[in-house]
Amino acid sequence: MIKSTDFGPDFLWGIATAAAQIEGASNQYGKGLSIWDSFSARSGKIKKGSTLHVACDFYHKYKEDIALVKLLGFKVFRFSIAWSRILPNGTGEINPQGLRFYHEVIDECLKNDIIPYITLYHWDLPQALENDGGWTSFSINFAFNSFVRICANEYGDKVKNWIVLNEPFGFTSLGYMLGIHAPGKTGLSNFFSAVLHTALAQADGANILRAEVSHANIGTTYSCSEIIPFTQSDNDILAAKRVDCLMNRLFIEPAQGLGFPTADWDVLEKFQIEYGTWRHKERLKFDFDFIGLQNYFPLTIKYNAFIPVIQAWEVKAKSRKKPHTAMGWEINENSFYNIIKQFASYPNVKNIIITENGAAYHDKIVDGKIEDVERIEYFKLYLTALLRAKNEGVNITGYMAWTLMDNFEWAEGFTTRFGLVYNDFKTQHRTIKDSGYWWQQFLIK
Repeated sequence: MIKSTDFGPDFLWGIATAAAQIEGASNQYGKGLSIWDSFSARSGKIKKGSTLHVACDFYHKYKEDIALVKLLGFKVFRFSIAWSRILPNGTGEINPQGLRFYHEVIDECLKNDIIPYITLYHWDLPQALENDGGWTSFSINFAFNSFVRICANEYGDKVKNWIVLNEPFGFTSLGYMLGIHAPGKTGLSNFFSAVLHTALAQADGANILRAEVSHANIGTTYSCSEIIPFTQSDNDILAAKRVDCLMNRLFIEPAQGLGFPTADWDVLEKFQIEYGTWRHKERLKFDFDFIGLQNYFPLTIKYNAFIPVIQAWEVKAKSRKKPHTAMGWEINENSFYNIIKQFASYPNVKNIIITENGAAYHDKIVDGKIEDVERIEYFKLYLTALLRAKNEGVNITGYMAWTLMDNFEWAEGFTTRFGLVYNDFKTQHRTIKDSGYWWQQFLIK
């Protein structure tokens, strides 16, 4: 049976959250609107019409929730700073109540011997900046740099562990190309503009942290999936390569000093020419102290000539009769191992932390207990694969489970539950699930 001590005495075990998904108080205490506040107010965008107004009410219950982090045995609490809580208009006047709130969260962590890991951007762009183009506008980089500098100067004496961006491919593709996430924009032009400015923000933000925070441990996080061709036909293999360029390589390779991965997809070559990304190659580079990987599923890809531009199609786990979570995401611990090895193969990746991993299931309430055996089995499988990679020499120094409690799961609203703690969204009462108790036992030294 796998044990937490198998990973070594200094391995960091943590839990991950995000401001928009848990905080609530979305229009209180001086906070400005974010793109997710606006998007969730639009009819039909979020399942069952869920909004961020209250979410998990972490704003008022942060002491109770940080106590849960400690009770479950985690040593790291990853949370994000809501940009529009600090700067209601994205730039300009600072909201003192917002500054004070995150001081209180940080101090509560430190009081409980929990290490705070701050994510600077976890998808909740101020709406005021989106009104000027958001991530498609070059001006976003000036606004982001100002926000980073404020946070670094305000919290840098207490917080040494920083994550610049959460899943840049996730928010640029879902929000600026497919339109199914905030701000709901579509099209390749919006997407590629957002990609360039996001990649610049990734390096600019990191450089500001390096300059402003002494002894900072700086990383950024990438959503990643092993991309598997459906068959060994040339068409399927090439389709899988194109998807890999987008999902796994689009942001890490510029940070590594390699530029965008144009060689394996001519569309990215055109992007480089049209947007002049070659001019920014040195600015895009940053030597991160750690890379955060966030893995939930692999993708099996089949060539499809009818899909515009990428000409690729996912063959769903259900149709292949593969085990999957309540969201239909394939459970495949070997793919988790493989994608870790893929990212570890970059010569400048010095350290990997799994900054998110978890699963959504339909939890069962039995006599007041929350039974989620499937989630426990999922964690066992994935932690075993993680240990395998670590034992083979990959420098993996931490793992953060997603997530502390059931929350606002973006376009899924409150219909999808990932938490180790069950949240009753009507009463905001927290109940530790069996998986939470499993982690508690697992982390006992």
